[in-house]
Amino acid sequence: MFRSKRRKIKRLDFILAGAQKSGTTALHYFLSRHPDICMGDQQEIHFFDNDMSFVAEPNYEELHKHYPPIAPSAIAGDCTPSYMYHQPAMQRIWKYNPKLKLLILLRNPVERAFAHWNMQRYRGREPLDFFDAIREEQTRIAGAPPVEARRFAYLERGFYGHQLERVFKFFPREQMKVVKFEDFKMNQRKTVTSIFSFLGRRPVRSLRNKDRNVVPYERAINWEERVFLYNLFAEDISKVEQLLGWDCSDWKL
Repeated sequence: MFRSKRRKIKRLDFILAGAQKSGTTALHYFLSRHPDICMGDQQEIHFFDNDMSFVAEPNYEELHKHYPPIAPSAIAGDCTPSYMYHQPAMQRIWKYNPKLKLLILLRNPVERAFAHWNMQRYRGREPLDFFDAIREEQTRIAGAPPVEARRFAYLERGFYGHQLERVFKFFPREQMKVVKFEDFKMNQRKTVTSIFSFLGRRPVRSLRNKDRNVVPYERAINWEERVFLYNLFAEDISKVEQLLGWDCSDWKL
């Protein structure tokens, strides 16, 4: 049987760029199961948020080595959720491939912050209770290198409006698909099919619904914490609604 000749990738075609704790692991799973999509040899490659790679002219072969030769009709992508948050990343991605498509999942920032803290607790990296951790966040970020600081950026990573404005400086809206985590969770098949369509890929008949990266919660967020965080995020949530034309009433108290 004739087999089409495979090719080395010259540029990634798309990136799943954020946000952390917003369903990116599940979406990466579905993308990696598509026969015409290659997601590389690891979920998060962290090329464009590695500042050491950009001290001089970047060596893109360090990125491309994670990808095997692919079929001529196939596309290649990366899933690194911190790209939306890390300030220099979007300009670096644009310089690498200005035609690249971006996928972004956004979750209620209050729920995202608590899930982020809970993940750190589960991994043994967070000694502080949630309220203490968010009170100490700015001090911790100021005193740590970027890679370490973003692990404790529970609040900062949830200010999507400012991050989206930075993305829009480099990429036009038609090259982006921004999805609500809550829609992805409730209508997974429909949402994934629309993402495949955005990437120019056909739907997949068999799409098994399987939770990924599920971390048990040591406790639930309490009302005081929820109100405190919502008041911090309220203005930015309105900015997200304005930028994307969304109704984020389900993110509000």
